[in-house]
Amino acid sequence: MKPLTRIVIIGGGTSGWLAGAMLRHHLKRELCEIELIESEEIGTIGVGESTVPPFVGLIQRLGIDEQAFIRATDATYKLGIQFIGWHQRATSYFHPFGVIGQPIGGHDFYQCWLRARAQGDTSSLMDFSPCSVMADNSRFFPPAKVPNTPIGGANYALHVDAALVARYLRDYSQSRGLVRTEGKVTEVRQRENGFIGSVVLEDGREIRGDFFIDCTGFKALLIGQSLGVEHVDWSNYLPCDRAVTMRSEGRGPLLPYTRATAQASGWSWRIPLQQRVGNGYVYSSRFCSDSTAKATLIRSLDGAVVDEPRVIPFVTGHRREFWKHNCLSLGLAAGFLEPLEATSIHLIARGIDFFLRYFPDRDCDPALVREYNRRMVGDFAEVRDFVLLHYCATARDDSPFWQWCSRIVLPDSLRERIELFKRHGALRDGTDELFRSTSWQAIFEGMGIQPSHYCPRVDNLDYARIANALKTAKAAIHGMVGHLPTHEEFLAARHR
Repeated sequence: MKPLTRIVIIGGGTSGWLAGAMLRHHLKRELCEIELIESEEIGTIGVGESTVPPFVGLIQRLGIDEQAFIRATDATYKLGIQFIGWHQRATSYFHPFGVIGQPIGGHDFYQCWLRARAQGDTSSLMDFSPCSVMADNSRFFPPAKVPNTPIGGANYALHVDAALVARYLRDYSQSRGLVRTEGKVTEVRQRENGFIGSVVLEDGREIRGDFFIDCTGFKALLIGQSLGVEHVDWSNYLPCDRAVTMRSEGRGPLLPYTRATAQASGWSWRIPLQQRVGNGYVYSSRFCSDSTAKATLIRSLDGAVVDEPRVIPFVTGHRREFWKHNCLSLGLAAGFLEPLEATSIHLIARGIDFFLRYFPDRDCDPALVREYNRRMVGDFAEVRDFVLLHYCATARDDSPFWQWCSRIVLPDSLRERIELFKRHGALRDGTDELFRSTSWQAIFEGMGIQPSHYCPRVDNLDYARIANALKTAKAAIHGMVGHLPTHEEFLAARHR
């Protein structure tokens, strides 16, 4: 065996520095050197300012103090996403993190709730989501601090400033021995077997390595331009291909959730941070010009503009191979879906998690590479289907964009999920998926897809028991949430 003794990361930003932080945490510095090459001249896109719950667990596993991280990244708490105008223009729904209800008599909560609805109960599904009730009341408290309570099954993520996150992870990585090199890569040199041997910088320096990680964004300098791995285009499924972003001053209450509002040719986001608000409009260039998108976004702001709008073109999809030879791609170099469910940072972390799981020697056994690529393709497909569900199930026909969305030919994986759910509310469980049953249930319900019947086995449970359990749970959640601090009060007490 010929162990890796030198890993070179090309590119910084969130993907490069998150990769560096995770690798430096898990690999002993005396056994493996890690060097990151980036150029201050090359800016980073930094679209994502939102995360999913596994990110909180990640920073904890890295030994990062959560409160210190929140202060350093201008972060706020995120209990889920509010979707406005997606199913119909006048409707909204919430995708909460954490549990929705608890099993009743050994039966799935959602099935019990469906039976109660059939009996005339008018309680909404979100009445039994601690995160949804907290969000609706702009309250927050860490569920881990109160595990055996009505909100103990809640979960949360963070809204963060992407540039500050990259800076924090850079300092973290360098303090643990990662070497940062300033420079712009102008040449990639390959060995006879196709493996990358070194990169050459603009000033002539040659940087050698056993393994290379491509974090060069959409340019994909190593995995695409040098190794020739093609891009799998998913624009036939995901309609948007551009985003305009800008920051604004914060006004009003500091909401503990992301707001995603459907627009005529896409959707806009509002992400509240402690010192400002991140805003963006994700749209399709087939149906909307850049100037119209900018004007639409500016009209939607509830505070003064902090900086000029920035237009970012993108192509949805992923590299056919995320890992080829001795090169791994991460972040935008690996693929991009869109910001809707804030999965970009998660997919970067998953990429490194799987790399550590299938960690190679210098020969990079093809069996490890194949399994890694299979798992990453599966993760991207799962996120694609989940995001696509928000579009394809729309009942809107008031613009060419939404008419196009309603006619999308679905991938078999999503079509089969929808058909299965429509029967008895059943869900297809994958392996180690990001989106669990409660997430799918929330989007299905919010987008008007409901089962024709509940599972017949629930009839074995006395209905009075179901009715009493629902009444008790609803009152307990709402009662406890009413005594929690507001999101702003909690932040002020803990992080300012």
